[in-house]
Amino acid sequence: MTQTNKTENTSSPRLGWLKITGLLLLTIIVSVLVTVWVMKSYLFVPEFTPVTLNAEEEQILQSKLERLNVIEASQKNPAENSGSENKTVKPEAYSEEGAKRDINFTEKELNALLAKNTDLAHKLAVDLADDLVSIKLLMPMDEDFPILGGKTLRLKAGAEFAYRNERPVVILKGVKIMGIPVPNAWLGGIKNVDLVKEFGGHEGFWKSFSEGVSDIQIEEGRLSIKLKE
Repeated sequence: MTQTNKTENTSSPRLGWLKITGLLLLTIIVSVLVTVWVMKSYLFVPEFTPVTLNAEEEQILQSKLERLNVIEASQKNPAENSGSENKTVKPEAYSEEGAKRDINFTEKELNALLAKNTDLAHKLAVDLADDLVSIKLLMPMDEDFPILGGKTLRLKAGAEFAYRNERPVVILKGVKIMGIPVPNAWLGGIKNVDLVKEFGGHEGFWKSFSEGVSDIQIEEGRLSIKLKE
């Protein structure tokens, strides 16, 4: 009996140290894996792939831009004008007769416009859902920025856009940086606040915006805005 007890007493501390060592190694491994995942997911983020349109979608977008006077009709097919000189702008009397006051774009068209006309195609993506506009933005940090210098941060934000009670509704739903929601206090207390209702009673942007819009419809993948006269 005495010899058995001595064997148990000498082996117990050894097993205790083995357990502690195993837990430490497991903790280190988990910490390393989590760190690698965070670095890969939020700091070393690959750029977005720009959205491209097929021939039919491109033609539809060009017609919308032409109607909005974003492009001239002569620019619809650059190949037809490749050998000609730039044409002088023709004088034209101003008229609103027959003018359409609605703006319609699909989610794909908006992202394609980013790819064509800005340097944000690889860094910004727009998502349209029911009454919700969401964006994903990649933010390259300056080399001199502490700790995160030279890294790329992933930012996400969402805002509700709608038209209710004969006025626009614009509500910031939140902002995330590196997957972490930014506190409302850091956003100036405007999270979940109807910005038009809050600030539309005073002279400024939100009052002018509200008075110039007659309808806003945002559905899955589609944006429609109607303007007042």
